[in-house]
Amino acid sequence: MADSSAILQLGPVSAAASGPLYQQIVDGIKREVLANRLTAGSALPSYRVLAEQLLVSLITVKRAYEELEREGITFSRQGLGTFVAARGNDRTRADRLATAREALRSAIHASREAGISDRELIQMLRDEMKPELTETTVEAVRGSAP
Repeated sequence: MADSSAILQLGPVSAAASGPLYQQIVDGIKREVLANRLTAGSALPSYRVLAEQLLVSLITVKRAYEELEREGITFSRQGLGTFVAARGNDRTRADRLATAREALRSAIHASREAGISDRELIQMLRDEMKPELTETTVEAVRGSAP
C-alpha cells in the first residue's frame, strides 16, 4: 500500500496560480522527480491523502496521476498505489530539455527579428547565466579574505 503519511512538497497549488490545479500537481511531482526527492519506486500518496493535503478534489488528483502515468513518469498497481517509474526522471528531464530548447529557439528568433547579432545574443546568454550574488555568497567571499 502507498505510504499515506508521505507529504509531497509541491509548492502552492491554488486556483489563484496560473494553470489548472491538476497541471500544478503534475508539474510539482515532476519537479520532485527531477530533483531526486522522489526516486524510482517511491510511492506517491493516495488520491485521498494528497487531495486532503492540497485541499483539492479527488478528481483533480486522479486527473494529475493519470497524466503522470500517461507520460510514463509514474505507474499504478491495483490495490497497491501509484509509484514513480524507473525511467520517470529520464522522461521528466527530456521534457524539460525540450522545453528549454524551444525557449532558446524562440529567443533566437526574437533576437533576429530585433536585429541583435549572434555575438550580442551569446553575450546576453552568458550575462543571464552568471550566478546572482547573494548575501550568503558575499559573506563567504568576505570570510575567506585575509
